[in-house]
Amino acid sequence: MTKRLVLCSCEGSQAIDAQALAQATGFSCSKVYSSLCYSQQDSAAKELSHENVLIACGQEIDFFQDLAEELEANEPDFIDLRDRAGWSVDEKSKTPKMVALLADAQMDLNQQKSLDVISHGACFIFGEPEAVLRAAESLKDQLALTLLFENLDDAPDDRSFDVMLGSLRKVSGALGGFQIEVDQAQFLIPSGKGAYKYGPPKDGGQADCDIVLDLSGAAPKVAAPDKREGYLRADPKDPIAVARAILEAGQLIGTFEKPLYVKVEEHLCAHSRAETIACSNCLNICPTGAITPQGEHVVIDPMICAGCGACSAVCPSGAISYDAPSPELMFLRLRTLSEAYRSAGGVDPSLLVVDDGLGSDMLRASARYFGGLPADSIPLTLGAVSTFGHAEIAAAFACGFASVDILLTPGSERDAFEREIPLAEAICGPGKIRLLEESDPEALSDVLFDRTPQKGLIDTIIPMGSRRQVTRTAAQAIHDKDTILPLPANAPYGAVLVNTDTCTLCLSCVSLCPSGALADNPDKPELRFQEDACLQCGLCANICPEKAIVLKPQLNLTDTALSQVILNEEDPFACIECGALFGVKSTVERILEKLSGKHAMFASEKAAQMIQMCDKCRVGAQFHIENNPFAGDSRPKVRTTEDYLSKRKDH
Repeated sequence: MTKRLVLCSCEGSQAIDAQALAQATGFSCSKVYSSLCYSQQDSAAKELSHENVLIACGQEIDFFQDLAEELEANEPDFIDLRDRAGWSVDEKSKTPKMVALLADAQMDLNQQKSLDVISHGACFIFGEPEAVLRAAESLKDQLALTLLFENLDDAPDDRSFDVMLGSLRKVSGALGGFQIEVDQAQFLIPSGKGAYKYGPPKDGGQADCDIVLDLSGAAPKVAAPDKREGYLRADPKDPIAVARAILEAGQLIGTFEKPLYVKVEEHLCAHSRAETIACSNCLNICPTGAITPQGEHVVIDPMICAGCGACSAVCPSGAISYDAPSPELMFLRLRTLSEAYRSAGGVDPSLLVVDDGLGSDMLRASARYFGGLPADSIPLTLGAVSTFGHAEIAAAFACGFASVDILLTPGSERDAFEREIPLAEAICGPGKIRLLEESDPEALSDVLFDRTPQKGLIDTIIPMGSRRQVTRTAAQAIHDKDTILPLPANAPYGAVLVNTDTCTLCLSCVSLCPSGALADNPDKPELRFQEDACLQCGLCANICPEKAIVLKPQLNLTDTALSQVILNEEDPFACIECGALFGVKSTVERILEKLSGKHAMFASEKAAQMIQMCDKCRVGAQFHIENNPFAGDSRPKVRTTEDYLSKRKDH
């Protein structure tokens, strides 16, 4: 069914070409109204009688939804064309941008997975005694409270909440599943006459709760407390902040949906092998501590994960991928925006990445009160801008965008960009990527208009595959295919250099390589390497007993990166007994030099010859050698019936 696009000029404050939009999108466009939410409400009601309605207004969504409900009509969809395109001091046509935004709006972005979190209202409160007691008084009729004090002269008489003394050691978990550990825990004894008393102190006291209210005014007990759901914190000296935290705590009862932001494919993880640490990018960058090691891979606690997406941006193997939306959908959005913009006559578009919170608010404020966005600046709204790493930036350029601006807000994870932006510039070229940190809408508008013009690619690509694959194909579209790009340290692409003078071809690196970039040859002693598969995790260099391996960060765009090359090879050694080939000639000779006549087991010339034998011959020689250390006593004679009878006196 053809979508019905309802247009409004908002009191004539923006120019909209309905015919051009209909031609470019295939939509059935209404005439351009001027005040659908005010003086033309009757026209709005008529438009809502159509099916599959898309209203070009992001401000009055509540009004149109209420009107549709009143008319018992289908709820319409919405798109903000005014703030993102129409309201701009740029004199260029806004139609190509509107076409791009409409194309993006038609994509199914509702792929969010979630799980149910149940909070029964068990609340743990600690901090400054006076503030804690005030909070308890306000919440005791709503929540099941446990109060913790380090010191309290007089225990409260109110038995509508539990009271304990002690020192808070640790808080872990999140909404609906907090774990509390208390040292020197003393629980109130409710029995007996007179003032309440406390039991003997015990270390390691534990408790579970759904909500934590921190009124200590000290350092938080969890990492990134503002991102930890269910952990509420307020300065006890700020009555307004305390009241706000109390109000929020009282509302955290019931069943809540917790989004599942990322997914982990454990078999791709390059965290460690053989108890040797390799990649720890995600562990180092996670602000909430949601990621922990578990053997050779990492695990992510979905309850603690705040969805910043920084881990997926820095993961070299793709073991961690952002799933809200997926990388595949992200690449498709970039392709869709660029193609739609250019198909409508636009040239050299610029991409503006913003979050759906403060970033979107900044765009709206800039449009209403200041210059708005340039006509060629196309906004891409994400849940978290830190998910837009080097692979996504490279894909944007390969799809035809001429430049990329990323708007950071106070909640953005800057640590990820410290790694990703230098890497993206090394791949895509300098001067085309900007991190914007303006907090003033007017300053934001000025910066966006003050941009050095860039040229976008004419021969674009369709970004398909994993983030690593897209990065490579994007780089090939930007550069010549015979190019080898040098990359900054800690880049997830590169070569392995081997010192053949010290490498003994022990192949320990091969057995532990998590990506299979290093391989051997079953027919002869060889160390092979496929550069395209290398994660630069450093495990091979760390595990090499000869310290013969060095990593070289680079992006090899030639075809040689896709095939195995020989890093080191030697002739095999022939067994001196049977002639079978085994081991590496230089290694056998080196072992012979170090052990022959110097080690007790190889003191004699005959014993030393076993070093030069294959496994089968070595076992045989060991068995027959004089003074065999593994030889036992002669087997005892088998006793028969005759032996027993011969000893009998009556026989």
